[in-house]
Amino acid sequence: MDEPVAVVGDVLRTLDLVGVLANGLLGGVVARRFGMDPVGIAVLAVISALGGGAIRDVLLDQRPAAVDDPLYLTVALGAAAVAFLVPMDGRRWRQVFPWVDAAALGTWAVAGTEKSLIAGVSPLPAILLGVLTAVGGGAVRDVILGQVPTIFRRSELYATCAFVAGVALVLLREGGAGVWAAPVAAAVGMWLCLLARHKGWVLPTEPRLPRTWAVGAGNRAGATSAKGVNRRNRSRGSTARPARRRWRRPD
Repeated sequence: MDEPVAVVGDVLRTLDLVGVLANGLLGGVVARRFGMDPVGIAVLAVISALGGGAIRDVLLDQRPAAVDDPLYLTVALGAAAVAFLVPMDGRRWRQVFPWVDAAALGTWAVAGTEKSLIAGVSPLPAILLGVLTAVGGGAVRDVILGQVPTIFRRSELYATCAFVAGVALVLLREGGAGVWAAPVAAAVGMWLCLLARHKGWVLPTEPRLPRTWAVGAGNRAGATSAKGVNRRNRSRGSTARPARRRWRRPD
């Protein structure tokens, strides 16, 4: 194996394991909040840590990395043990949590995109597989807990940050960044995730049309329809009560 290829593989594996650790911690913390026992905490931590990567590998027609490399499962179970033994609540955890969450997102989005590109997938599907890697485990965890996955609810940008990290990786690879492409792209995704949480950036849940389109058009339509009804009644000699026109406040 060539030395540059080996270096890229080592960097990719390191990023992947960082994502496993961070997502395992997050899954264990969520399980603890639901009052689960150690078995429940371990199961949710493993699903959060390895679920997204396993789905990606199956779609790539590959054996999941956690099956071949025992270190993946060891790190996930270690994260579950930490979540069970160490209280993770209060002010200090609220300060640390955004960094852990952002690190998990950035590293896994990049690791998933990189693995897909190495497998011969074209850039756009590879980026989407990177997003799936980053959010898949958490989505499966939420479904098991009977909740709508966080990425489908109104919350700060998350999957979008993973997508941006994947795009950054592709652009850096094309620009000849070499072994630095993955760490820099992961930092971009992590930074954007933290910024979105700090600024409260969310995607809109419905289109926001100009107010004059909705209100003005409605008033004009209402007045026109009222005129039409009254005109028809007069032409037919009807004794029906004239249609009431909508009152519009003068500008």
